[in-house]
Amino acid sequence: MSQSNILILMVVIPLIFSQSARGKDCVCELQNSDPAFPENKLNNVEFTATQCTENITSEKMTEIDRLMLGLQHRIRQLLDNVSMLEKEDNGNLYAAVSLRIIELELAEIQDLLDKLNRTTNIYQQLSVKAATELQDMEETMTELENFDHTQVMVKQRENQRIKRDLEQCKEDLNSTSPTPTLPPGHCGLGSMVNVSGPKTYSLTEYGTSYTCGAWGRDANPAPEDENKYWLVVLSSSNAYGNFIRQYKSLTTTILGIGSADTYISSSNPTTNTIQGSNMVMYANAFYYNCYNTYSVCQFNMTTRAVSTVALPSDTGYNNKFPFAHLGTTYTYTDMDFATDESGVYVIYATTSNFGNVVISKVGTSNPPVLNQTWSTSLHKKTVTNTFMVCGVLYATRYLDKEIEEIFYSYDTKTNEERYDLRIHIKKMQTNIKYMNYDPRDHLLYVYSDAYIVTYEIMF
Repeated sequence: MSQSNILILMVVIPLIFSQSARGKDCVCELQNSDPAFPENKLNNVEFTATQCTENITSEKMTEIDRLMLGLQHRIRQLLDNVSMLEKEDNGNLYAAVSLRIIELELAEIQDLLDKLNRTTNIYQQLSVKAATELQDMEETMTELENFDHTQVMVKQRENQRIKRDLEQCKEDLNSTSPTPTLPPGHCGLGSMVNVSGPKTYSLTEYGTSYTCGAWGRDANPAPEDENKYWLVVLSSSNAYGNFIRQYKSLTTTILGIGSADTYISSSNPTTNTIQGSNMVMYANAFYYNCYNTYSVCQFNMTTRAVSTVALPSDTGYNNKFPFAHLGTTYTYTDMDFATDESGVYVIYATTSNFGNVVISKVGTSNPPVLNQTWSTSLHKKTVTNTFMVCGVLYATRYLDKEIEEIFYSYDTKTNEERYDLRIHIKKMQTNIKYMNYDPRDHLLYVYSDAYIVTYEIMF
C-alpha cells in the first residue's frame, strides 16, 4: 500500500480499529467499545432540578416571615386594645361587647398561629425532600462524570489555569510600570450579556393607585445603613413627590411595615420638591430633578438641606425631552439619574445637541457640581429608560407589553456607541417608569405601574 493511501486517525475516546482493503482504498472501521451515555439519567436530573426550582420560590421562602410579622402586629394591636379597655373601665366587669371584640381578636390570632404551624410543617417536609433530591442528583452527576472520557472538563480547567498563568506573566512583565487607573467601562465585571428575572416582584403598600415612583438602595451607604431600602411614590398628579420613605430590609419593604418618612417639604409641589420618577440615593444624599427647573437637587437625608446645580440653559425640562414610546409619554422624565461603581450621573437632552442624550458626571460634594460631560447621537424621545454600569450608559426601548429591550450603549471611556444590543427584559407590567443599577448587588431596580421589581444582570 502506498503512502498516499494510508489514512491516519487520531481520536480521544478508546476505539477498536480494523482494516480491510476495498479496491485501492484503505478503509478503517471504527467500533466504540464504551457503553452508551445514560442520557435518561441526565434527563431525570434536569427534571428534578426543574421541580425543585418550581417548588422553592422566593415568594414561598418569605411566606413565614410575612406570617410572623403579621402575627406580631396583631398581638401588639391586641395588647393596645386591652390596655385601652383597662383604662376605660368604670369599676364594673368589662362590657360584653368589649369582651366579645377581644374574643374575636384572639380567635384571629389563633387562626394565624394555626396557619403558621401548617406552613412551617409544609416547609420542613419540603426542605427534607429537597435535601434528599439534591443528594440523589449529586450522586447521579458524579456517576455521569465518569463517562467524561474525552476529558473535556479536564482540558477546560487546564485552559483556565494556562490563562491565569498568562495573565500573571503579563502582570510580571509590566510590574515596573505604575498601576493604571481602572477605566470606567472596564471595572472587572466583563460585558453585560443578559438580564434575568424578575428576582423580586411585589405591589407596594400604597396599592395600585400610584403608578409612578422609584425605589432602591443607597449605592454608597454608611455602615449602619447598608440594609436599608427607600421608596418614593409620586402622589400629586403622578408627577411630584415631597418625602422619602425608608425601610430596614427588603422584607419590610415588601410588607410595607416599619417605615420612616423623611420630608423634603411640607407641601407638594413646591420649591425643591421631586419632579418626575427619576432619582437616586448616594452617600446619604438624594438626587433628583428640582421642581419646575432644569437643576439637579441634592437633598441631605440627615440635615434635610437642599443644594442645587444648574444644567446648561438649553436643557429640556417640563416635558420637553421626556422618555417615551409610540404608545405613551412618561411625563416629567426629562432628567434621569443613575449610579454605578464610580458615582452619580445625570442624563438629559439639550437643544444644542438636537434633543439627543447628554451624560454628565455629578460631583457629590456639597453643593454638587457637574464634572465631565459626554454628548451622544441617541435621540431621547426614542428611549424609555437609561442606566449606567461601569461607566457605560445603556438605553431601553418598548417592544410590546411583555418585553423591554436594551438596544443601545455608550462607553464613556472610549466614546463608542452601539445600537445593535438585543438584550430583552421580561416585564411583569406594561410600562417601566423607573430603572437604575445598584453596583453593590448588580441588580436593576425597577418601578413598573405601581409594582417594585428587581432583575439580575449577567456579565
